[in-house]
Amino acid sequence: MYIVSLTYKASLEAIDKELNNHIDYLKKQYAAGNFLASGRKIPRNGGVILAKAQSREVLDEILKQDPFNQNNLADYEVIEFVPSMTSKELSYLLEQ
Repeated sequence: MYIVSLTYKASLEAIDKELNNHIDYLKKQYAAGNFLASGRKIPRNGGVILAKAQSREVLDEILKQDPFNQNNLADYEVIEFVPSMTSKELSYLLEQ
C-alpha cells in the first residue's frame, strides 16, 4: 500500500489547464484497481492518492502516466506502508 503525496510546482492556472486530463487518468487507475482514494490537499498546493500496486516499480510506471507528471507540474513523494489495523469497512486492505 502506498500514500502518494503530490506537491504542485506550477501555478494553479497551469494545474487547472491539465485538471480534466488528470481526472481522466485517475478514473483509469481506479478502474484498474490501482487507486483507492484521492483528493486535494488543503490548502490547495497538491494532492494525495492512496494506491495499491503490485510493487513500487509498478506504481512508478503508473505515476509516469499522470499528466501532472508528464507536464512537470508536480513533485511526487511515495510512502510505502503495510496496514496493520483498519476500521471494519476497510479490513480488506489488511494483508493476509
